[in-house]
Amino acid sequence: MADINSPEPVANTDPENKIRFRWIYIVLPMAFLLVSVILAAFFYAKLTPQIAYHFRGDAPDRWLSRGAFIGWMVVPQILFTLLAIATVQIVLLGSRYLPPESTPLPRLLPVMGNMLALPQVILFVAMLQFFLYNAYNIRLFPLWIIALIILLVGGIVLAIFFVRTIRQFRRRYGNISRE
Repeated sequence: MADINSPEPVANTDPENKIRFRWIYIVLPMAFLLVSVILAAFFYAKLTPQIAYHFRGDAPDRWLSRGAFIGWMVVPQILFTLLAIATVQIVLLGSRYLPPESTPLPRLLPVMGNMLALPQVILFVAMLQFFLYNAYNIRLFPLWIIALIILLVGGIVLAIFFVRTIRQFRRRYGNISRE
């Protein structure tokens, strides 16, 4: 047991050997934000001043101004990207005392940061559908079907990844006994 008054540090951490922020941890949220802004800029001039955003059957029944609609589509993309950055930064802040080789965080951080791209994909597809309808009168599949497919595929991919990571971590560190 270490003495509280001892000049020796309890954990010997090397500041040069810590987990650092990498853009790969948030590449998907950043990409969907960028593509959403580009898509909004491309369609802005092609849209009418009032955009149909809610449909009863095949006919639109609710409308919103072009600027407000683009704000409602782009601002959440910005918020999800900032949330991804904050998530990664908070985990990195908590992991600064852990040596990278003793934790699965370097493998988990890309998933944790990029996981927030799932709702961004759904927002992106919704935005694309609304733009296509209002600019060219083209309707794709119902949004709930696309959202369900995206969430199911994302959930399956995440489950497979986490099971594989847990197995690898147990294989590597499974012989550590609790004291």
